[in-house]
Amino acid sequence: MLSQFSPEAGSRWGCLADWIDRPGVYAAGRLDADSEGLLLLTSEGRLQQRLTDPRWGHRRSYWVQVEGLVAPPALETLRRGVEIQGRRTLPAEADAMADPELPERDPPIRRRLSVPTSWLEIHLREGRNRQVRRMTAAVGLPTLRLLRIAIDLLDGAPPLSLHGLAPGQWRELCSAEEERVARLLRHPAGPARGRPRRGISQALR
Repeated sequence: MLSQFSPEAGSRWGCLADWIDRPGVYAAGRLDADSEGLLLLTSEGRLQQRLTDPRWGHRRSYWVQVEGLVAPPALETLRRGVEIQGRRTLPAEADAMADPELPERDPPIRRRLSVPTSWLEIHLREGRNRQVRRMTAAVGLPTLRLLRIAIDLLDGAPPLSLHGLAPGQWRELCSAEEERVARLLRHPAGPARGRPRRGISQALR
């Protein structure tokens, strides 16, 4: 699906409105239509700005299945930053990980029987267009499957994550999570200022 509530003419993808009947909310940070994972939906425009502005450095975590075997030089390059679309990415955290043994994706990923696959865990503090896919391609590891697993609010508490959400499922933030979000918008400096307007926020997988 598209990470928006309005369909696009001629697109083969559906949109969030096919799954969620809740007016007035939108995604605070998008996912590619062929990616999976966590979206935070909100009616608060300043929250969307706060979480997506790279100056704040809100870390997003991903599991990435790539084509090929991961070698230390590729990991070091990802950690330092790579040139994509004429600009170097910010340094990232990147590590090899074991296969998380997820359910098969629908539609399934493409596979070549003669080429092995590997898994990476990557943490980014920016969210450029198709950034993870472009980064892994730049080090010779094309992305096959991509899941965003967490969004860090940088408040010392655990990140918002997929825990407890099945594919296609959504929930409202609990009161403690709503208060954490409100505290973000009370931060005294930076691009988000002033008193927050409380709105509806949800997490969707």
